[in-house]
Amino acid sequence: MRRLDSQAADFEAAFNALQATAAAEDPDLQAAVQTIVNAVRERGDAALLDYTLKLDRWVPGEPVEFEVPPADLDAALAAITPAQRAALSGAAERLRAYHQHQLAGSWDYTEADGSVLGQRVTPLERVGVYVPGGTAAYPSSVLMNVIPAKVAGVQEIIMVSPTPDGVDNPLVLAAARIAGVDRVFRVGGAQAVAALAYGTATVPAVDKIVGPGNRYVAAAKRLVFGTVGIDMIAGPSEVVIVADGSVPADWLVYDLFAQAEHDEQARAILLSPDLVLLERVAERAAALLGTLERRAIVEAALERHGALIRTRDLIEAATLASALAPEHLELAVADPAALLPHIRHAGAIFMGGHSPEAIGDYCAGPNHVLPTARTARFSSPLGVYDFQKRSSLIALSAAGAGTLAPLAAELARGEGLTAHARSAECRLAAE
Repeated sequence: MRRLDSQAADFEAAFNALQATAAAEDPDLQAAVQTIVNAVRERGDAALLDYTLKLDRWVPGEPVEFEVPPADLDAALAAITPAQRAALSGAAERLRAYHQHQLAGSWDYTEADGSVLGQRVTPLERVGVYVPGGTAAYPSSVLMNVIPAKVAGVQEIIMVSPTPDGVDNPLVLAAARIAGVDRVFRVGGAQAVAALAYGTATVPAVDKIVGPGNRYVAAAKRLVFGTVGIDMIAGPSEVVIVADGSVPADWLVYDLFAQAEHDEQARAILLSPDLVLLERVAERAAALLGTLERRAIVEAALERHGALIRTRDLIEAATLASALAPEHLELAVADPAALLPHIRHAGAIFMGGHSPEAIGDYCAGPNHVLPTARTARFSSPLGVYDFQKRSSLIALSAAGAGTLAPLAAELARGEGLTAHARSAECRLAAE
């Protein structure tokens, strides 16, 4: 990992380089994804069959067998170990409890003239959830994306997940059953995103698509946005840790490793005013690296995107961490609450040494679908609110219209919109 010091002359340039997370768009990738999306939009299931054979190396039978039968979901749940069932069920229960607190309700109020104004909150009708299933499969992603939608009251949840060589992942299917997915389809990649956006004879069109995926999936979500809603365009995973020496160095090392093992683009950064701690973390990281199954990935990620940063004090460490606007921020300090006023930007904040990001990934309760690549400056974790929409309610009384029509007409004429003005004023004539 690179070593930085906030008091060094070249620190600002080096720190700015850490913030430059956005990669340039690949025109070849964009063109390839556009071709896939167009093919599915035009040819439907036939295109899905072609891409499933080409990319996932299997051919659904006749009639088209993309959909996973409900009996297979039940069988998957029965096939996993009791410990796995307990872990999935326990995590699901905690997620439901947390997300219940996010439910927004409809409201209204009545003005003195009898006019009623308010807001009506309703759930989305149909949501598509993308679950990776290629190089890795993530049952936790099923729970994190599906449960807030269920809590919101979404009427139908469609899950898509690739099945390389036609082999289902029982943990993913079991998680779908526990979370309450309505229908599951064995399709993935950009072609699955297109199917959810436009619909085919087999896969129904949805109103919004959520869930992580590779860069092809991300590019496809960007292309179909507008036809459907999307949650976000997720980048590589990241953690920033602020430490004061009160948390053991080995804990911090494993927290850095936990992010770095996702992929070689993952970012893991530790900030501290304690030089002795930084040296200790560097030593223990070198000693523990060889014990990891994904050593090569961790090593590459730390070399490319890792950093140990010495700061003047904890307040500067917190301020710099906020400037990075990380997906995950760990305040591994004795008094994390004291640093919160200095944090404006973070997807999730983990308070104290006993709150590692790794637990948050699975079962703490809050959602692990978080803004990456500094988008925490303007966006939030996935939640129930992403599956609800709001309609304004306006019920003016005759007296209310009489009061407001002149105001509306004056503003309308100022904008050159005569019909708007007359629309308001004709209510006056009716009094």
